[in-house]
Amino acid sequence: MSALRHLVPAKVRAPFARYSHAVEVPAGTRWLLCSGQLGISPGDQIPESCEAQAAMCFEAIGACLAEADMSFADIVRINAYVTDRAHMASYMAVRDRYVALPPPASTLMIVTGFTRPEFLVEIEAIAAKS
Repeated sequence: MSALRHLVPAKVRAPFARYSHAVEVPAGTRWLLCSGQLGISPGDQIPESCEAQAAMCFEAIGACLAEADMSFADIVRINAYVTDRAHMASYMAVRDRYVALPPPASTLMIVTGFTRPEFLVEIEAIAAKS
């Protein structure tokens, strides 16, 4: 979206990965708030790896975006949660396959767990489109 401004101040370092420190969204823009998505199939199957779960999360986010006539290029913010530092690299690799450039503002947090112990990652996204 050309109306968005992705801000990466020169004086601020982006550790570990590529993301924007801030995204400015102009007034009058439509928003989509995508709740936390988990890596689970419609048949209640949960993959064992964080990478496979993250891919399912992003596929679910993609379905929400499509329903709102949006795409991954419209994502302005991602919040992700993993259950262990060991999952950071696999989550970030999957995220980087899905998000467009310039990347959205993004935060990754390590949490103690989710509603079921098999879940390793949960991802929420915010998209904006003029």
